[in-house]
Amino acid sequence: MLLLIPIENQVRELDPKLLLACIAAEHGLSSVIGSRREMDLRISSFPRGVYLSKSVKSGNGRMFKVLRKLGHEVVAWDEEALVHLPDEIYYSRRLSPSALESVSALFAWGEDNAEMWRRYPHFPRDLPIHVTGNPRVDLLRPDMHGFYDQEVTRIRKTHGDFILVNTNFNHVNAFSPGQNLFQPTQGPGDVAEFGEAGRGMTRAYAEGLRDHKQAVMESFKNMIPALERAFPNRVIVLRPHPTENLAGYLEVVSRCRRVRLTNEGNVVPWLLAARVLVHNGCTTGVEAYVVGVPAVSYRATVDDRYDDGFYRLPNRVSHQCFDFESLRETLSQVFKGELGAAGGEERRAVVDRYLSGRKGLLACERIVSVLEGLATAPARFREPFLHERWQGWFQAGLRRLKKRFNAFLPGSINQPAFQKHRYPGVRVEDVRDRVRRFQMVRGKRPHIVVKEFGGRFFHIS
Repeated sequence: MLLLIPIENQVRELDPKLLLACIAAEHGLSSVIGSRREMDLRISSFPRGVYLSKSVKSGNGRMFKVLRKLGHEVVAWDEEALVHLPDEIYYSRRLSPSALESVSALFAWGEDNAEMWRRYPHFPRDLPIHVTGNPRVDLLRPDMHGFYDQEVTRIRKTHGDFILVNTNFNHVNAFSPGQNLFQPTQGPGDVAEFGEAGRGMTRAYAEGLRDHKQAVMESFKNMIPALERAFPNRVIVLRPHPTENLAGYLEVVSRCRRVRLTNEGNVVPWLLAARVLVHNGCTTGVEAYVVGVPAVSYRATVDDRYDDGFYRLPNRVSHQCFDFESLRETLSQVFKGELGAAGGEERRAVVDRYLSGRKGLLACERIVSVLEGLATAPARFREPFLHERWQGWFQAGLRRLKKRFNAFLPGSINQPAFQKHRYPGVRVEDVRDRVRRFQMVRGKRPHIVVKEFGGRFFHIS
């Protein structure tokens, strides 16, 4: 069985999905890993296998039908199901009956994720949900921290005992304007049309979220220079969401001497190297809790409709500060050693409900176990009829032509510049080094072979 592992956001997905490919290889399952866009565009050239999707949206449904006609199985998790919108809005944005009907198995972050899926009115009765956890959580476990030792040492050597500020303003500061909640208007009085981030929301909810996120972003822009003045001996590393526009912060950074703006690499080594994290409703607040790094949610502007209905989890597992003086005092306590990561039995119980796989078998190991069952099930991997395969080839080719053409249209959210920003690419030597480090930290001896092909993909076996 061949496992097809597409990657959309390289900095966030590459390492956990490489770990999954390594563990699959140890169990005799080969993988192809690479750019999701390019894999989808070239899907008719791949041997039949199991395609691992990161979402089950309506847009996925069309691709899944092509995959099934070409003889592939489809399994999925949802990258956005950990810190998620209220049910009805989540369903309209992240789930699709047509996509779900093509899926053979779902992998949930935890019980909260699984129960939310089960509440979906159109959820197929016979679709299994496996509460495995997510590979991203595997990299947060203490037994995996050694994988990032080199990066952590280098980051600390460069930035010292620094404050990490993570933002998630991609709803209002996206890489391109069409990806925001609303598209730019042409003139005064024009009604803004929904952007990519606003699809599936009511206008009232999207407008309120836009106003709230813009207010929070402004509070962060004011907070960062104030932090630099309050802590003159600390570097502040500002790390925006992977799909944010870095230009939105250049003016702030230009006024500061010790603020570093970066999107380099996976966030985990930055968390492990940081003394403290400052965020507002960001998934990294949850990740910081798991790795034991103090996290502070800076909530100088509050809207409970979104803070409790969307960003409740990362705020609950962090220390919360509602003005700058409280933030300054909290960070001072952290640097004096008087305050550590937020703790308590209530927070632990909440995280246990949201995140499985923090103990025992890795989430990747649990996922591979399910995949092995798919590979040996007698009803799986039926060779498609010739007419089905011809349909799949034709539809895949037509889709490729349309996607290539549309990428160059004005306002397209899939412009080449954005694709390169999201997936800049990785050298085969780097992939081999990461695989070697995974094997070392896990104490595994099987030799794993990494081969590059097509200029964009890696075969791991």
